[in-house]
Amino acid sequence: MENTKYRRAKERVEEIRKFYGKVASAMLTIIIVASINYYFNEWRNAWFLWVVFGLSISLFFKANKIFNLNPFMGRDWEERKIQEFLQQEENTRRWN
Repeated sequence: MENTKYRRAKERVEEIRKFYGKVASAMLTIIIVASINYYFNEWRNAWFLWVVFGLSISLFFKANKIFNLNPFMGRDWEERKIQEFLQQEENTRRWN
């Protein structure tokens, strides 16, 4: 039991570490793309904002998954549903 909790906590820390790496990578990508945009047309056409928009959406969904920000279908919801289905299965076996 303790080993399972430790393993889950370690996996969660690993996911968070990877997420922060993705945030740093996205920031570096935005800086590079914005620099290229400025170099070629000096903000007359700010096309790099599309890159910012796409990366922001991607990071938003990753953050939702990792930090369990979705209250309706997060990890707790999954665990509750699994327990519910196991209980239903046990109840049908009892009556058959």
